[in-house]
Amino acid sequence: MKPPPAHWSILYRGPLSSCNYACGYCPFAKTRNTPAELRDDAERLARFAAWAGGRAEKLGILFTPWGEALGHRYYQQALAALSHTGNVRRVAIQTNLAHRLDWVADANPATLALWCTFHPTEVNRERFVRQCHRLDARGIRYSVGVVGVREALAELAPLRDRLRPAVYVWVNAYKRTPDYYTAGELARLTAFDPWFPLNNRRHASRGRACRTGHTVFSVDGAGDARRCHFVRDIIGNIYAPDFAARLQPRPCPAETCGCHIGYAHLEHLELEKVFGAGLLERIPSPA
Repeated sequence: MKPPPAHWSILYRGPLSSCNYACGYCPFAKTRNTPAELRDDAERLARFAAWAGGRAEKLGILFTPWGEALGHRYYQQALAALSHTGNVRRVAIQTNLAHRLDWVADANPATLALWCTFHPTEVNRERFVRQCHRLDARGIRYSVGVVGVREALAELAPLRDRLRPAVYVWVNAYKRTPDYYTAGELARLTAFDPWFPLNNRRHASRGRACRTGHTVFSVDGAGDARRCHFVRDIIGNIYAPDFAARLQPRPCPAETCGCHIGYAHLEHLELEKVFGAGLLERIPSPA
């Protein structure tokens, strides 16, 4: 008897780099890809989606574009199609939620999920909240968060008040400036988001067991796979016939890990107990 198909979690990031926002902390703010670059990105995405749909493994897929992908119809169509693919247990994407959401009517709400970031310098809170309510009306799972720069902190409570209590609102700690937060701010942010302290540090990771490179890996537009976005070494190419054999348990080679999409897979943190099936889209399991 053959063993059951493996379960893989994949972080896909193609060459798309354009964004409609101009956040000061983001290097891709207000950039624009050329039509040729967008055609190339669409072709690479289509190839990846076809590969994913043809695998025997059960897949969780999180799209982590450098830019904002949901302004492009081909991403909307790919997400909707993958959500109905039998071997895809979850398909999710990081988004600023700025664009039309009519496409989610074509998606499977049991499979699709969105990781939504509110940027208060770029969009009115009420407009963002209306988008969240549209997702509610369609039964789409989502989390909401902000980048925790000081000028955004006043938006947290009003944002929380306008969302369903079950929606997890997270804070991405601003770690570029050492000791950025005061003691009072740390206390308030921890009370607001109980997992904020976990995000507000760089975790010692060298030599520690991590699921990346084994059951979790990142993929670029060429199909080259790395253990995660933060380690440059290429494991193999997903379109090669021997790719699955290249996946194996391996300790982390980096000194530290400070991003949720990386440290969430460090085994000693046991975050699968917190997030369960919502680990990719950053949605904690119900208490």
